Amino acid sequence: MERIEQKELSAILLAAPGWARVGLTMPDARLRERAADTLAATIIEELRREAVPDINQLRLPL
Repeated sequence: MERIEQKELSAILLAAPGWARVGLTMPDARLRERAADTLAATIIEELRREAVPDINQLRLPL
């Protein structure tokens, strides 16, 4: 697994749904868990999206 840079992770978190970011601060434990799950899913989705090669990218010989 590749290392994620701080700026990249910050951008992913800022792109997550606002309710999930705010939900981490709520007193209700179930809401905090849902928010954490949503943030984790957002991070995983973005990292997987970057791992998929672009079919429009030309392959150059090395």
